[in-house]
Amino acid sequence: MKKLIVLLSILSVSFANAQAFKGNTDNKLQIGANIQENATGINVAFDYGLGENISVGLSGAYALGVKEELDASFGDRFDIKGRLNAHLGSVLNIDENFDLYPGLNLSLKNFGGHVGARYFFSDGFGIYAESVFPLAKYDNDIINPAHLIHNQFVFNLGATFSL
Repeated sequence: MKKLIVLLSILSVSFANAQAFKGNTDNKLQIGANIQENATGINVAFDYGLGENISVGLSGAYALGVKEELDASFGDRFDIKGRLNAHLGSVLNIDENFDLYPGLNLSLKNFGGHVGARYFFSDGFGIYAESVFPLAKYDNDIINPAHLIHNQFVFNLGATFSL
């Protein structure tokens, strides 16, 4: 009888923990403002959770308010990136609704990194802040100053949704 009670206790605790796990396996959509020295714009990112602490995704940015002297075309204003994130929220254990994620991105303009944080107020809605920085530019001999738009430090701020 004791063995049965212990077995049922272990199974019930395991079942309760399995139900409580939220992790980062959910898909996340982020929509926000893109703020940088030479322009401001919009940023949209989608992350697909591969496990509790890893996600891959895509990010796109379009610069709306560009300084006049840059004379930027559509190609200069637009950038799309592939992303790889390491989610440290469960490792740091600050709050179950908080996630800190460093990562790498590969874009049409450069290879870079990013560090972001997001906080969820409910199961599906939260806010995020993210800094993005280039590590290696594809063209170091930039003749057109509009190429600087996506080759500099960028700060993104906005809303995040769990899908």
